[in-house]
Amino acid sequence: MRISVFGLGYVGAVSAACLAEDGHFVIGVDPNRTKVGLVNEGLAPIVEKDVAETTARAVAAGTLRAITDARQAVVDSEISLICVGTPSQLNGSLDLRYVRHACEQIGEALREKEGFHVVVARSTMLPGTMNNVVIPLLESVSGKQAGVDFGVCINPEFLREGTAVFDYRNPPKTVIGETDGRAGDVLARIYDGVRAPLIRTDVATAEMAKYADNVWHALKVCFANEIGNVCKGVGIDGHEVMDIFCQDTKLNLSPYYLKPGFAFGGSCLPKDVRALTYRGRSLDLDLPVLNAILPSNARQVERGLKMVMGKGVRRIGFLGFSFKAGTDDLRESPLVELIEQLIGKGYDLRLYDRNVNMASLLGANRDYILNVIPHISRIMVDSAEEIIEHAELVVIGNGAPEFANVFGRLRPGQQVVDLVRVSAGCRSGGDYEGICW
Repeated sequence: MRISVFGLGYVGAVSAACLAEDGHFVIGVDPNRTKVGLVNEGLAPIVEKDVAETTARAVAAGTLRAITDARQAVVDSEISLICVGTPSQLNGSLDLRYVRHACEQIGEALREKEGFHVVVARSTMLPGTMNNVVIPLLESVSGKQAGVDFGVCINPEFLREGTAVFDYRNPPKTVIGETDGRAGDVLARIYDGVRAPLIRTDVATAEMAKYADNVWHALKVCFANEIGNVCKGVGIDGHEVMDIFCQDTKLNLSPYYLKPGFAFGGSCLPKDVRALTYRGRSLDLDLPVLNAILPSNARQVERGLKMVMGKGVRRIGFLGFSFKAGTDDLRESPLVELIEQLIGKGYDLRLYDRNVNMASLLGANRDYILNVIPHISRIMVDSAEEIIEHAELVVIGNGAPEFANVFGRLRPGQQVVDLVRVSAGCRSGGDYEGICW
């Protein structure tokens, strides 16, 4: 393919060199004549492992060159990658001046170019930037319509400095956010030889996926550092602890616990977070990440309460109220806390959970619920049908399989608040609202 790469900084230089070595004909575009000159001499414009050698081979093979003329680059290519910087401003927002400038240059070239050209953003941008900035600017400058006269995609990069060429060749995934299937098909051809999952989605989801990745990586660093600080404080080797932690790929390093939903609860997590943060305070350690866990969890309960109260009805039924499906454990269940607050505000509640039977509850589990909601048995019912019959609003509290078919049994106008995404196809809208989707 014939590809133009706008911006010969870190992402652009790596992308251009690797694409060219793959056999594509690549034109690097940058207003900096020094960078352009370096590339044309077969030299890398950045310091990064393997980029110099890859650039030299591509230039020698005639598959990579660089120019300052943006218009000519678009005319001579089928697809343009925007790889310019999006630095932080003083208030934390992104400075999009370089993205805007690249869009203006590309739009001006598209105005006179015939044929279907695809514009791809590789720059990291917040959700909504493509739809609110990039596409409107390209359309206004070119006088053409995205998805009809030209294609638009976003293709976030997942490159680590120091291993960028390796990461380009061995990505964890390839994400294409597309405005139309035709544009996505063109972009996907670039990655025909890459062994990685190819994920095609809408542009806003692709924008957010990049931020989820980077913020998660940042959180992991801070989490490991704070665990290490506690370890040192009690005379333990933090590296050894985290080496053991990382050997668990079923729960720790896995998709488990990484689905948005309601707050955590139960007999273990709240107690153990509380204990470890208390130990940190006793050691005079500042642990902002660990200390934020329980307050963040409490905010999710508050969010659920506001959603339920915001529906403007008084008769509410809960399908599931143990802290997760398949157990009768009510200890520190966030659902019990939500129920307690609604009772205190005078709502007319009914509760159903197949696994919770007051006569069978024992020990600390029984003591806990009778202390929090002493007369809970009065509002418990024996079937989901009784909940549906009573409620103006049905709250799905846990993911028990029997709740997945509830929607076909509801009356017209009966509302649902879903705290667990009981079915994968659920989307907020109409009388249904999910807490995080």
